[in-house]
Amino acid sequence: MAAKTSKPTASRAARAQAAAGLSIVVPVFNEARGLPKLHEAIAEVARGLEKRRGLHCEVVYVNDGSSDDTDRIANELPAGPLDIQVVSLSRNFGKEAALLAGLDHARLGAVLFMDGDGQHPPQLVDTLVARWLEDGDDVIYTAKAHRANEPWLRRFGVKTFYSLINWGSRHRIPEDAGDFRLLSPRAAEALRQLPERNRFFKGLSSWIGFRQTRVDYEPAEREHGTTTWNARRLIGLSIEGLTSFSVAPLRVASLLGMALAATALFFGVWILLETILYGKDVPGYPSMVVGLMVLGGVQLIMIGVLGEYIGKLLSEIKRRPVYFVAEHNVKDASDSAKAKPMASRAAE
Repeated sequence: MAAKTSKPTASRAARAQAAAGLSIVVPVFNEARGLPKLHEAIAEVARGLEKRRGLHCEVVYVNDGSSDDTDRIANELPAGPLDIQVVSLSRNFGKEAALLAGLDHARLGAVLFMDGDGQHPPQLVDTLVARWLEDGDDVIYTAKAHRANEPWLRRFGVKTFYSLINWGSRHRIPEDAGDFRLLSPRAAEALRQLPERNRFFKGLSSWIGFRQTRVDYEPAEREHGTTTWNARRLIGLSIEGLTSFSVAPLRVASLLGMALAATALFFGVWILLETILYGKDVPGYPSMVVGLMVLGGVQLIMIGVLGEYIGKLLSEIKRRPVYFVAEHNVKDASDSAKAKPMASRAAE
């Protein structure tokens, strides 16, 4: 008997959850050429969600200081089956700030984040929504099914990064987890309550807890433009993530110092034994110079690591806003004739 009643009960619960709606946050930076096609795909997904699940959607395009026609094209997109918000930042603040701006401006309950380059397939949104409404998961994150087509150096770097960050953190971040993820209303609200300005979205959305699940996917080929994530920016993002969410660099510095101290002690004992037992002269200038250079280099590395964390503390103490909004337009699906301008504001 229970088996017969469980499905209607689950359906009622899903309908109640769907009433909260879904905000789709898309940070965009110089994506003018591919934005119309991406919006068309998102609108098609939103149309299906409204029809099958009664889930009302909106899309929040966050223009992160684009230098092309992204802002104009975003404001000309038709509302169609879903509402449109275009949040234009005053300059390029970076992806983490754009994600926060989208989260702050999302008007509906659940929030889904996806990239604006078209590599996150909009067709997968229905799968993520099903995990939320039918399975009751709160954080549904995606990960690349494999990295076979990437250079071995990049695969090694990714593995090293996640090993380090999880070693120095009390909470494990799933390896290969991307920014393409859906947060239930309570998970999205929890993420809004985190006050730090140096944000690492993947780590924070994992740290909040709740029921989390992984969905593998194959990223689509980028059809327009080129990625801005070169080696320098990827290394910078890795350092930002490590120092914002983990104490692994400090632990590495401490262990390196202990290893050098142990090596120096062993070397000193060895020289003493050679001098006493075999009458050998104590090594002079070359060994001294090498030792000083090694110790000096290690000390500078440790000072640099400490400087990264002190810089983070300084940024948090200053309490500067994470971003500024230059323009914010809203276009409702019920009134898509013209956009309604809203007052610009800054968010911390």
